[in-house]
Amino acid sequence: MSIAYQIIVCGSIVPDPLQTLEPVSTPAGPALKNELMLPAILDPWAGHALYEAAHLAKGASGSKVWLVSLGPKAKLQQVMMTVAQKVPFELVALDGPASGFAESAEVAAALAEAIRGIPGLDQSRLLVFGGWESASRGAGTTLQMVGERLGITDQFQGVDELTVRSDGALEILERIEGGRHQVSVCAGPPALLGWATGNRPEPPNSPQVGMLNMRTVMPALQKAKPVKLPGEGLAFAGVSLPRQRRDTRIVKDRPVDEIAREIVEWIKSE
Repeated sequence: MSIAYQIIVCGSIVPDPLQTLEPVSTPAGPALKNELMLPAILDPWAGHALYEAAHLAKGASGSKVWLVSLGPKAKLQQVMMTVAQKVPFELVALDGPASGFAESAEVAAALAEAIRGIPGLDQSRLLVFGGWESASRGAGTTLQMVGERLGITDQFQGVDELTVRSDGALEILERIEGGRHQVSVCAGPPALLGWATGNRPEPPNSPQVGMLNMRTVMPALQKAKPVKLPGEGLAFAGVSLPRQRRDTRIVKDRPVDEIAREIVEWIKSE
């Protein structure tokens, strides 16, 4: 049984991980030093979700993919110049902060409102994808709250594989502890999937796909709705880089078992 899915991918932008990130305190709250100058990329977790969404849509005739992204408009435009060449999608842009210091509940509320505003959305065909966690915020809570606000109770996190059965049911492979997977079966949409790394490689750049996407990307950026995240009730006592510590001692001619025992004792004492 073939279903024409409506797949919403929630994905923000994050600073390029090759850059040095230094947290600083500002009058408006914590931020990254020279944040506006840092080159940005699509969150790698969200990138996996986008590629999986495009693969699913390609195999289900009539399906469509939307990318809902919250971030500074100028940065979104820079990133979309590259992302738009990967897979077909329609952008829904929100002009607001993409900082890892933003409150995830407020981000989820803004994303859910944007999703509800997509014309012609059919809950019976709706799949919401996103990153299981985030390169800027490892709380892993934003996507769950988006689903709750949309009334989606079938949620799966740490997804590595999605298979559509012949009867339309969704077979989902979720990560669990010990390097194992749990196999879950969902009768069908609506459902929310928080993706881990999945199984799809990053698609090569396609100028044709890029030109097609840019017809909707640029208008979406021009009419991006401004979003303010006040962070009410949120306070930071301080922000700093993780403390680095290295103690080195050179020892010769010592039994391996004794070295291992000393390392275990040191770990337990920390």
